[in-house]
Amino acid sequence: MNFLPPGGDVIVVGLIFGLVYLGMILGGLPGLRLDRTGVALLGAIAVVGVGGLSPAQAAQAVHLPTVLLLFSFMLVSAQMRLGGFYGAVTRHMAGLPLGPAGLLGVVIAVSGMLSAVFSNDVVCLAIAPVLAQACLRRGVDPVPCLLALACASNIGSAATLIGNPQNMLIGEVLDLSFAAYLKQALVPVLLGLLALWGLLAWPLRHQQARPGVTGVTGAPALPLPLAKDEPAFDAWQTALGLAVALALVAVFLFTDWPRDVAALVAAGLLLLSQRFHSSRLLALVDWQLLVLFVGLFVVNHALEVSGLTQQGMAALAQAGVDLTDTDTMFGMTLLLSNLVSNVPAVMLLLPAVPPGQGLQAGTLLALVSTLAGNLLIVGSIANIIVVDAARRCGVIIDWKTHLRTGAPVTAATLLITWLWLRWSG
Repeated sequence: MNFLPPGGDVIVVGLIFGLVYLGMILGGLPGLRLDRTGVALLGAIAVVGVGGLSPAQAAQAVHLPTVLLLFSFMLVSAQMRLGGFYGAVTRHMAGLPLGPAGLLGVVIAVSGMLSAVFSNDVVCLAIAPVLAQACLRRGVDPVPCLLALACASNIGSAATLIGNPQNMLIGEVLDLSFAAYLKQALVPVLLGLLALWGLLAWPLRHQQARPGVTGVTGAPALPLPLAKDEPAFDAWQTALGLAVALALVAVFLFTDWPRDVAALVAAGLLLLSQRFHSSRLLALVDWQLLVLFVGLFVVNHALEVSGLTQQGMAALAQAGVDLTDTDTMFGMTLLLSNLVSNVPAVMLLLPAVPPGQGLQAGTLLALVSTLAGNLLIVGSIANIIVVDAARRCGVIIDWKTHLRTGAPVTAATLLITWLWLRWSG
């Protein structure tokens, strides 16, 4: 039932949409104890409450394949975390007899590769605290390694349609081929990781470890004890998680089986584990992110139903802003990703993708929205996770420190992407 006067629901839906995206910009709403997820959920409740959408319409607005794919890969990543995989990998990296520049290269390569298959946020959450402690024990400045982890996880996650939430959304909504996207994205991602290493390693080319600290000049690094809440390495459970993940990638590459269904079946198989109780796996699911997706789907659909989305597109076209133009879409994606963060930005821009340009526009959206997240700490959840983990270890990475790395890395990777898209398109 709609209690508003004729046309009033359109105005109210527009106001709700504006408040929700103001919350995306600010990370909450002034005077209220809400984060971005709370704002999106409250916005979804509000548009149903004022009659902008019926409950049935709100349910239909949620793009279920995206939510299921995201949920399923959260369970796969949870399996890897409980198996101690990420901690074991980090300890092995930290124990390699390499100098600072060599260690940076390994961190970038490993975190970039892992983030292409597993969630970049999960990779950073599991690796960052172990890496910080390992660097401190080696006498290596942990800040460059932690910045390398954050930036490389963002860059590496752009390589596939399962590397991060916004890529999953783009791939599912535009029905992109996993293999075709990988072919388009792999070159700029690899060049971006190489550029990241060059920008971080160049200032460290003459740096050595502090005297008396092993692990850099050939001797093994001092063993790092397990943290209190860190799971011990379980070879069988790790092998199981890796086998499921690799099998899913093969399914995505070589079959037409819907990605959400295949991933859901794989997650179901992991829930059959005799080693980990299902409650432990489900406890590691990022329910907040799933609720954020649901809330934004509902709010954005309410705006579309009201007709305001079409009016906004028409107004932009009259002002000379052609979102079908590659350079314009590139600039808008970069701007909005740093303004409201990448997932909301992608949701706003997806309706502007013209028919027949799904792969080209989807690749642009995925690459630019992800790479733009390296500019500021708040531009990516992965950045925030690394900075928080560093602070708990006594390592301070403030916004200026991050920006000194984030700005050139973002500029270099976006330039590489722009040139690649111009050449390949």
